Amino acid sequence: MEPDIRLRREGARTWPVLVWRWERAMRCIASSPHGGGIGPRRWVMNAQVPPAYARRDPDHHLAKLGVSLGLPGHGVGMLTAADVRGYRLAHDGGVAVVATVGLGQPILAAAPDADRAPMVAGTINVVAMVPERLSDAALVNAVGTATEAKVQALHDAGFDATGTATDALCVACPDEGRPAEFGGPRSRLGSRLARAVYEAVLDGARGGAR
Repeated sequence: MEPDIRLRREGARTWPVLVWRWERAMRCIASSPHGGGIGPRRWVMNAQVPPAYARRDPDHHLAKLGVSLGLPGHGVGMLTAADVRGYRLAHDGGVAVVATVGLGQPILAAAPDADRAPMVAGTINVVAMVPERLSDAALVNAVGTATEAKVQALHDAGFDATGTATDALCVACPDEGRPAEFGGPRSRLGSRLARAVYEAVLDGARGGAR
């Protein structure tokens, strides 16, 4: 689950990118600008960008970046202004989670329109890998479980926030075998996912060592 740290040059600066690549496609659910939705994916990347990132074509940008890094086929691409080299890794019962935690603009999801913070690229990005296949319904359930665990971690770290306006999440599992039907926080795999997400996000929110 440890990502490769690759470097890319854009303009006058060099930026790091976290990359996961699989020989066989994994079944993923993602809320990312590139490769979002549910389906088989060969790779995931989490690319660091400037805090003032304002491109209107993040999908196209990430697609080109994937090509430049030699990543084959369809993948998942995320963006963040957080330093991706400071990622946090957690494991629980075969579930592995990597989180990059940027909290420069934390928000409450149900805030009134007048309280909306500007959209910025500093985010909490979470990549989770589950060791067994999940049904599509269980993958959707797992997204809710991981999000609940993230919010719990932020609360316990002292933030009055549910995340940022641009958080992204990817849950990956094998695309073979009999699928598990549940991904909720009291299911066998969902509970492990929740604990791993909680640990990784809490560590990042507190600024702990990787």
